[in-house]
Amino acid sequence: MSDSPFETHTLRSASEAPDSRAVAARLAALSHPARIEILKYLSASSSCCCREVVDRFDLAQSTVSQHLKILVEAGLVRFEPDRQRSRYAINHAALADVSMSLTALVNSCCSGR
Repeated sequence: MSDSPFETHTLRSASEAPDSRAVAARLAALSHPARIEILKYLSASSSCCCREVVDRFDLAQSTVSQHLKILVEAGLVRFEPDRQRSRYAINHAALADVSMSLTALVNSCCSGR
């Protein structure tokens, strides 16, 4: 057992919320305003290619690609190769997990108030 006050504990039951590391990774991916705006844009359609996202925002294609990569790696967005283009879509289950985890955290921290 570690003496670190920052030791990460994983949940033991598969039916419980995702572990703290997974939640932290997803929250880190949500920590940039451009990524939140990209998620909002993606949520309005079933899927989009990178070019459609670039056309919507005042960001370089390389910047949008990097933001999408971070969202995909965090599991918040699904990547689907489609011939010459790549398609991106919201991972609704992953966002629901983030919401449930935050709700559980807030409830556990504020239940005594």
